[in-house]
Amino acid sequence: MSLVTRRFVVQRHRARRLHYDLRLELDGVLVSWAVPKGPTLDPTVRSLAVRVEDHALGYFDFEGIIGAGRPGGGDVIVWDWGTWRHGREGDPAAALAAGQLHIDLDGEKLGGRFVLIHTGRGNPNHWLLLHKNDEYASPGWNPEDHPRSVKTGRTNDELH
Repeated sequence: MSLVTRRFVVQRHRARRLHYDLRLELDGVLVSWAVPKGPTLDPTVRSLAVRVEDHALGYFDFEGIIGAGRPGGGDVIVWDWGTWRHGREGDPAAALAAGQLHIDLDGEKLGGRFVLIHTGRGNPNHWLLLHKNDEYASPGWNPEDHPRSVKTGRTNDELH
């Protein structure tokens, strides 16, 4: 397991559709996935995670409103943040390129071992996000039951 600790953020983003943006700091950028139903601590759930473009590190703590007509237009809160470590031996960038990245999260809402797995079917950007059955696992845990920003304590509605 890697001893290198990096930052992660999950932003709750109401654009055309509600989704959660999972972003991992890696090699000078935020490697990113849109997770329509959000990350969960429920180990029985396999969530779709759509790989999107990398974001600049400066976007890490963005919270606010992206204007209508702009890409990603809508409101964004910092739903969770913390640190992550690669959960396996070797280079996490190589694991990402190989299509299976094990990450240990230490956030304010999320904790424990998550795995991102490239599905290899259909859309090349489709991945699965799952939580392992570890000491942080919580059957039935729903991200929508935890709507407040860890940065400001506000909800998406309170940004307006």
